[in-house]
Amino acid sequence: MGYEDKELKWVGTRQIRPDGVDKVTGRANFGADLNLPGMLTGKILRSPHPHAKIVSINTDKAAALPGVKAIVTGADMPEMPSEMAQAGEGAVNFRYLSNNIMAHDKVLYDGHPVAAVAAISDAVANEALALIEVEYEVLPHVIDVEEAMKPDAPVLHDTIFTAGVEPKPEKPSNVVMRVQMGFGDPDAGYEKSDVVIERNYTTKPVHQGYIEPHAAVVEWTESDECRIWCSSQGQFMVRTFTAKLLDLELAQVRVTPAEIGGGFGGKTTIYLEPVAAILSRKSHRPVRMVMSRDEVFRATGPTSGTAMRVKIGATKDGKILGAEAELKYQAGAYPGSPVAPGCMTAFAPYALENVKTVGYDVVVNRPLSASYRAPGAPMASFAVESAIDELAQELGMDPIDLRLKNAAKEGTQAPYGPKFKSIGYIETLEAAKAHPNYNIPLGPNQGRGVASGFWFNIGMQSSATVNVAEDGTVCVISGNPDIGGSRASLAMMAAEVLGVDYNKVKIIVGDTASIGYNDVTGGSRVTFATGMAIIQAAEDVVQQLRERAAMTWDIGVDAVVWEDGFARPASANAGDFKPLSLADIAAKAGRTGGPINGKAAINARGAGAGFGTHICDVEVDPDTGHVTVLRYTAVQDAGKAIHPGYVEGQMQGGVAQGVGWALNEEYIYGEDGRLQNPGFLDYRMPVASDLPMIDTVIVEVPNPAHPFGVRGVGEVPIVPPLGATANAVSRAIGKRMTDLPLSPPAIVAALDS
Repeated sequence: MGYEDKELKWVGTRQIRPDGVDKVTGRANFGADLNLPGMLTGKILRSPHPHAKIVSINTDKAAALPGVKAIVTGADMPEMPSEMAQAGEGAVNFRYLSNNIMAHDKVLYDGHPVAAVAAISDAVANEALALIEVEYEVLPHVIDVEEAMKPDAPVLHDTIFTAGVEPKPEKPSNVVMRVQMGFGDPDAGYEKSDVVIERNYTTKPVHQGYIEPHAAVVEWTESDECRIWCSSQGQFMVRTFTAKLLDLELAQVRVTPAEIGGGFGGKTTIYLEPVAAILSRKSHRPVRMVMSRDEVFRATGPTSGTAMRVKIGATKDGKILGAEAELKYQAGAYPGSPVAPGCMTAFAPYALENVKTVGYDVVVNRPLSASYRAPGAPMASFAVESAIDELAQELGMDPIDLRLKNAAKEGTQAPYGPKFKSIGYIETLEAAKAHPNYNIPLGPNQGRGVASGFWFNIGMQSSATVNVAEDGTVCVISGNPDIGGSRASLAMMAAEVLGVDYNKVKIIVGDTASIGYNDVTGGSRVTFATGMAIIQAAEDVVQQLRERAAMTWDIGVDAVVWEDGFARPASANAGDFKPLSLADIAAKAGRTGGPINGKAAINARGAGAGFGTHICDVEVDPDTGHVTVLRYTAVQDAGKAIHPGYVEGQMQGGVAQGVGWALNEEYIYGEDGRLQNPGFLDYRMPVASDLPMIDTVIVEVPNPAHPFGVRGVGEVPIVPPLGATANAVSRAIGKRMTDLPLSPPAIVAALDS
């Protein structure tokens, strides 16, 4: 059922988040907070080489050290088949996942795990690592994506032959696959165009920058059960991956989700859990493993660095006739870059007749890439939106008017195939153009950039339970870790359906033994998909409440309605009965059939596409190249903002991360293939003083596939900032900047050229 015509009491309001007090007082338990009796410390030995064969590993000295209770190497990991499984927005190959967690015959990046120890203290564990003797045969390495694509590049895997090309290659390659999307004939469009823009663009790998490092506590029990407590974006993902990699049945693995100190896609995979499990099994004691910041940077997935080419042709009045993009994405040591989503999203905001995107997934000697908010989309958007901005300058058009002329709308065929249903992209453009910030006069060395962005959003599988207590309070059990206020939004929807006070709805995130399967918290799916499951579970409760009232009144259930938290006779003909509240019915549940519990398990469909348009004003110091962000305005279609405050927070957080990506952040490797800036002092993320107050405008064009009209909002906000910031800087200095980050040295070099 839909609730769009109902006067809403909770949905759309700004309620206090259920987990807020625990988090601000420090009582919330994160991945490293659990202490178990007899617990050991686990540490990992990592490769100092970007590419090398492991000739031998000798652990005898480490094993003899007093206080060392267990040691793990690749030989302890079961041999995995090359088998694929879905994981959030993407898929994972179990063989590659296993080899990434613990190297078997080769190391493929600086920081690749080669062994692990469990000991009675950090000091003993670190001493044991130093005693492990590893003999390497160092091999040539390749870091850059375009260098890795050359015929004479060092080949990382002799089992990879480029997929998606004909004829099938006979020689192994670092190019994992070629993917192509689109329709029409861009070349024919260029022939009719008055202006054609073609540029090359690059971005560097950047990390999600979550404050909490990866952490896990694992206990292998005497009953042969593997119990895991960890910081992740999906306890079921952890269960599935760990069970598969250790050749266990799913029922043997129980995962309890800790609070999560940031993830942004980077915690939709695993690194520590199987290693800690083997250490626990060997030592017969629980093991805790916590990454250092250095380990997080050297060995967990940043997003891909890229090399891209974009070509766009248009008429004098701004009609785009042809568009194409070539996207080359670094996957890291194993296949799996987000190049396919990059191809899907690059031109999605525009209604085009001739469009083509070609993408390449390329392995290099870097950590395996991981998701980062709208994986693949920010880089592709940066290239396309930069070309669109340059096109606007060539045509002398307002950049928003150019986008309005070519904007996708309901019925537009997306470059990746489907036709859009109800979407709000045009509304975001109109709201951006009408915003006061768009008309503020600019001064010397100042520039204004505009960019749009798209994310397709996903639904996938969710389970939920709504339990009614005897006093009429409600407990909602979700299976998704809360990374952005989803406890509040889910509880608000349950309260709305049940017609009860929000503060009487308690919500918990259940472990893998307490709630049915849920896909990861990722893909902007939780408020949409898990929200839909909770709505259906609450509606199940409402149906039971109506049945209990009908039984009490001895009338048919169709003669009972549920309104504002009360069962009432549907009409005067049904009888003159006093309305019964949820608490009234719950108090007598034992006499009317037993406990009242609602449940739902769904594979949600119809995730509404999300669009945003951003405006960035900057000032550039021509002497130092330093960029000051003066104003930033983010406009986004949320479908329906269940909790506007948390929607605004998602928008502002995405902007902060995107501006950092555009201006400062990058992985820096030396000639030796080793990471030179594995810490927040040298890897420069924005802090509060680097950013202005970020203005937000929420547009609401309801998604007809959701009872409250919800669209996912977590990923769109990071898509436009790269382009908006680069366009602002380019206009401020009068030179087109095509390579990120726009660091002061890069800007000074451009000004001096």
